[in-house]
Amino acid sequence: MGASPSDTQRALLAALAAGGADPEGPAWRELARVVDTAARADAALARLWPPDTAGPRRPETPPWRELARELTAAALRDPATRSALAEWLRRHTPSPPPPPPAPGPVPGTTANAIGGDAVLHGPSVQARDIHGGIHFHPPAEASRPRPPVPRQLPPVTARFVDREADRRALDALRAQHPAHAAQVVVVSGLAGVGKTTFACHWLHEHADSFPDGQLYADLAGQDADGESGPASPTTVLEAFLIALGVSSPPAGTAQRSALWRSMTSGLRLAVLLDNAFTAAQVRPLLSGSPAGITLVTSRNNLTGLRVDGASVHRLEGLPAESAVRLLAVGGGARVAREPDAAQEVVRLCGGLPLTVGLASAQLAIRPHHSVSALADRLSRGQGAVDLLRIDGEAVMRTALDMAYDVLPEASARLYRRMGVLPTDRHDLRMLAAVAADDEPPQDAEHLTDIAVHALVEANLVEETGPGTYRFHDLVQPHARRLGEEHETPDRRADVLRRFVGWCLSTAASAERILTPSHRLPDHDLPGESVPPTPLDGPDEALAWLDTHRNGLMGAVRHCARAGWHTSCWRLTDLIWPLFVRLRPTEMWIEAHRLGLEAARLSGSRTGEGRMLTSGAIGLRNAGRYAEAADWYRQALEMATADADVRQQAQALSGLGHIALLTDGPDEARGHFEEALRLREAIGYRRGAALTRRRLGETALAAGDPAAAAAHLRRARADLDALGEDYEATRVLALLGHVLVRAGDVEEGARLLREALPRFRAGSARSEHWEARCLEWLGLAAESRDDPAEAAGHYRAARDLLRRLSPADADRLDDRLRQL
Repeated sequence: MGASPSDTQRALLAALAAGGADPEGPAWRELARVVDTAARADAALARLWPPDTAGPRRPETPPWRELARELTAAALRDPATRSALAEWLRRHTPSPPPPPPAPGPVPGTTANAIGGDAVLHGPSVQARDIHGGIHFHPPAEASRPRPPVPRQLPPVTARFVDREADRRALDALRAQHPAHAAQVVVVSGLAGVGKTTFACHWLHEHADSFPDGQLYADLAGQDADGESGPASPTTVLEAFLIALGVSSPPAGTAQRSALWRSMTSGLRLAVLLDNAFTAAQVRPLLSGSPAGITLVTSRNNLTGLRVDGASVHRLEGLPAESAVRLLAVGGGARVAREPDAAQEVVRLCGGLPLTVGLASAQLAIRPHHSVSALADRLSRGQGAVDLLRIDGEAVMRTALDMAYDVLPEASARLYRRMGVLPTDRHDLRMLAAVAADDEPPQDAEHLTDIAVHALVEANLVEETGPGTYRFHDLVQPHARRLGEEHETPDRRADVLRRFVGWCLSTAASAERILTPSHRLPDHDLPGESVPPTPLDGPDEALAWLDTHRNGLMGAVRHCARAGWHTSCWRLTDLIWPLFVRLRPTEMWIEAHRLGLEAARLSGSRTGEGRMLTSGAIGLRNAGRYAEAADWYRQALEMATADADVRQQAQALSGLGHIALLTDGPDEARGHFEEALRLREAIGYRRGAALTRRRLGETALAAGDPAAAAAHLRRARADLDALGEDYEATRVLALLGHVLVRAGDVEEGARLLREALPRFRAGSARSEHWEARCLEWLGLAAESRDDPAEAAGHYRAARDLLRRLSPADADRLDDRLRQL
């Protein structure tokens, strides 16, 4: 606006007189937005709108003159107001009427003349005498064609499934947003997760809420050679302003952004900014309307936009059932005929709509290929990352390569090294160990935290808890390939040694907390071991073991392959609390088979004996009684040869338990009594108490609950005195069960209820024993003829056992059906 303030004020009043004061006209509505823009710079201006609401809206009245004066002054101070007002005047200032023909002189009068370069603007009268009023009636403003309401969203796809929970999440974010602020929502997620498709569907569903239009921009951009790159906000703003009717947008980004906010203020407009790279790229494109919404999709979380009030919704892969439906679009009846193979294909595709859709397309174009054959192909090499292609391009690999290429160097190095680790969960302290090269130990964790944050921001890894992270299923093969290509064999070996060292040191901490009596004397870890992750108490120790169980097993396997024999059997021995508390039977057996072989190869008879007795328990729990008995007999022979009384008693106790399960209580009692004699002879009080517990179970099996209760009370007292909370609580629950079987239901149920919360938290925590306690409480309720309470306990026990022991879960289902 190059005119003087007085000229601007007169032009504004003239435009108002020409129709801008009509509350039904477009000029009125647009002027309201100008006032709103000015009020952002000076809140006092808000009181001036609308002017003169009590009477006729005539621009010559003082309220209108005050509005014109204050708006003109605001435009001098605020660039946004200046741009908005200039655009309003450009659109609504009336065109001057054509000049009237020069009048000839009236006969008998003297002609009036205007000389020099004088110019008259607006209506004029040339007369000698005037009697009465003079009224000017300006011509009606010529109607201008308005640009069509923009509807720029990409069309929705017919293959859109599910996303109900995500739709509800966005609906909730929209409903909760403050009415006075512009709303920005970021939909983030891994490449191929369907961000753009989901955003388009959601906006199409809510089209009625945005009658002023829908604008779309792909911020990934494309240059003249077709190469992708971040689109300039200046270019996007130009397109948006032209779509809203601006014929000549201002040149600079700041001026365009100000005009954009002014023009969108009050508009119910939806804006989809697709494939955003950074928060800085998005920020100039944010509209000024609290009535609209800006939806941003990005492979990054765009955390910086939270400062601007943005909400972030992370899109995950499809649920398995929905992904199978998408697979069936191309696979048809084959998917229904091979449900297990279909589930495997979906798993190998990571549940991503892009990869599942490509797998579906492969089935469609190869109608004679089975779903099982596709699953087999996807399970090899890089799997879906390389195999599933569009026009010959491995789109997922390309997308992940692009995400990797823009990572900071420290994050890229960490990404590669994470890829070579045999684990599905990553701990910050572990990552600090494998990432550090020359950094001082005190700086390693801080620098690693910065590096891993960039991976989280890029959605290459997901934070699953405080300081714990995981790869998406499709990302890990990509990271592994880069690790194998860019890290030397010596560096990979060093990274894996540090990882195993971290597993050993943290497992040792968990063992000290959860099962201190299990610790092997004279087998401390070397002083140069990797520092462990701090574990604060039993709950945290058991949670760590549960979270990292697959990584710990991966470390055992790697040690076996690499010939690190001592580390292999020591790690298997150290994670004993994981086996005994969480009962992962197959893992238990596999780890001890590898550990037994490693102990023998390392020449450690101590390790061999531990692997035999501990591994036999896993075999026994799996119902492999003959093999378990064989392992116990091997352990007994070794212990007898070595005169290791403690190990002899351990092996005898194990043989007694096998006999109790197979041959009956009489055979079992002899083994237990001999084990008790040996343990008492060497003063092993804990072992003796555990043997009395077994004798209590044997007496119960023999139909003598009174003798069983006597053994269990003695065992409980000894274990309590020794501070063995876990073992004492197991005996407490077993005693409660024995009392219920003996007819003392109330006392037995009381003891079971006392034990139950201990199994749920603290040093005695055990899901397996929690489930047993619940089942026994169900039996107690049945004995009181209370089927409703019994059913509640059985259902709770069954739900716990579904993961721990599916066969026991099925047994409880049968019991529920019989109630």
